[in-house]
Amino acid sequence: MSEETAKAAEKSFDYDRVETLLQEFLHKKGVMVPILQKIQAEFGYLPRPAMEYVAKRLRIPVSKVFGVATFYAQFHLHPRGKNIVRVCRGTACHVRGVSKVAEKMQEILGVGVGQTTEDMNFTYEEVACIGACGLAPVMMINDQTYGKLTPEKLKGILKNY
Repeated sequence: MSEETAKAAEKSFDYDRVETLLQEFLHKKGVMVPILQKIQAEFGYLPRPAMEYVAKRLRIPVSKVFGVATFYAQFHLHPRGKNIVRVCRGTACHVRGVSKVAEKMQEILGVGVGQTTEDMNFTYEEVACIGACGLAPVMMINDQTYGKLTPEKLKGILKNY
């Protein structure tokens, strides 16, 4: 994002929404994670202006807010797709050919690991283990698990989203 685009986004940012979310946490200790969780639930990710506003309101350095946001994998600093595709890269999935499934999924979506499609419909992730080894190779889209995958099955599954 260019500096000009970032400044325009900051000008149009809805600080009132963040202020409303902050109200229950002001003057309490140890609230950084819950604050960031609320902001992410509201916006779908942690917008930079929101984190800067939190730092200002809590009278702490912005680096502390960013430090918490980047430490925990649950937080996302960029907008994510409506549907999150998680392909398992665990041992059972690896042995049963998940590499070809992952390659085909990236080809179909036109994105790499950690990226979101231009239409904001899908974010593609690879995870260490989904915990459904008996169904390997496995992926999840949002909360739905799909097992015994082959590259040929992917387009049919994605049509539902």
